[in-house]
Amino acid sequence: MTYKIAVLPGDGTGPEVVDEGLKVLKAVAAKENFKMDFHFYDLGGERYLKTGEVLPESVLKELKAVQVIFLGAIGHPQVKSGILEQGILLRLRFTLDQYINLRPVKLYPGVDTPLKDKGPEHINFVIIRENTEGLYTGAGGFLKKGTPDEIAVQESINTRKGVERCLRYGFELCLKRNRQLKLTMAAKTNVLNYASDLWARTFEEVARDYPRVKTDYTHVDALCMWMIKNPEWFDVIVTDNLFGDIITDLGAMIQGGLGIAAGGNINPHGVSMFEPMGGSAPKYTGKNMINPMAAIAACQMMLDYLGEKKAAERVEKAMIQVLGKHIKSMAAGEMGHTTREVGDLVVKCL
Repeated sequence: MTYKIAVLPGDGTGPEVVDEGLKVLKAVAAKENFKMDFHFYDLGGERYLKTGEVLPESVLKELKAVQVIFLGAIGHPQVKSGILEQGILLRLRFTLDQYINLRPVKLYPGVDTPLKDKGPEHINFVIIRENTEGLYTGAGGFLKKGTPDEIAVQESINTRKGVERCLRYGFELCLKRNRQLKLTMAAKTNVLNYASDLWARTFEEVARDYPRVKTDYTHVDALCMWMIKNPEWFDVIVTDNLFGDIITDLGAMIQGGLGIAAGGNINPHGVSMFEPMGGSAPKYTGKNMINPMAAIAACQMMLDYLGEKKAAERVEKAMIQVLGKHIKSMAAGEMGHTTREVGDLVVKCL
């Protein structure tokens, strides 16, 4: 089997962590007897500054023809915030209909969490964020911009189709994980009368098709409290685009920080994209000191998505060995090893 993979190393330290992820992918592919056909694209801040291009149509057409995309990080200090994020990240999500943002929140042995008296047995859940609707569609506008009477309107777009397919993905994932068999939906039904009401009604209706799965509802602000106090309560959490964007960062912190947090932008029937959750961290560029574990975790998710279950399990076991025995801290420059050495250790433990 040969998989066609687009690689977008991105900006800052993105290429450094991507290199380590590719190192692990190549090593595990050789051990499990499959092949990977990598295609590299220089999308990001440097290309934009040189050419004014963000995501050319010709590149977008090529990306539609791969199986998965491996993304480093997007963000350049000389490029105005929003240009690259909207022009690359959001455009890819919307154009490729990557309607699920999948974020495992899993604390590995040997990794510190800021939560008192919590360990790996307490922190092991998944957040599903609807990824193509809500406030991120860009619907809205200005009236009398730049005047004292300026009005800004940002609209949250939620469709029955979009909500239902996201919820069904959540129920199916509960069955696949086969842990607590519980799906928690987070919204704000007490204030957001229309959008949250659509989510709540659809949640109740879809739940009838999944009698094995227990259902639970929480206001999103309460969820933030319970994720800190009792993370062991959760199995799979599903929520809308904005709320998901916020709580996934909270999840990253309780699992040990952005150095270990990875995510997937999923189209179950099309092209999906996997990435470390940390930013481009330009101050560490070229210093060989950034933590590549999140990028390696993104590759582990990619392998699982592609159906290479044995390879995914092998990578995760190697990560656990390295995290438990060799990494002093998840922070950049405090790992006790360089970026490349961490990648080498994971390969050695495969």
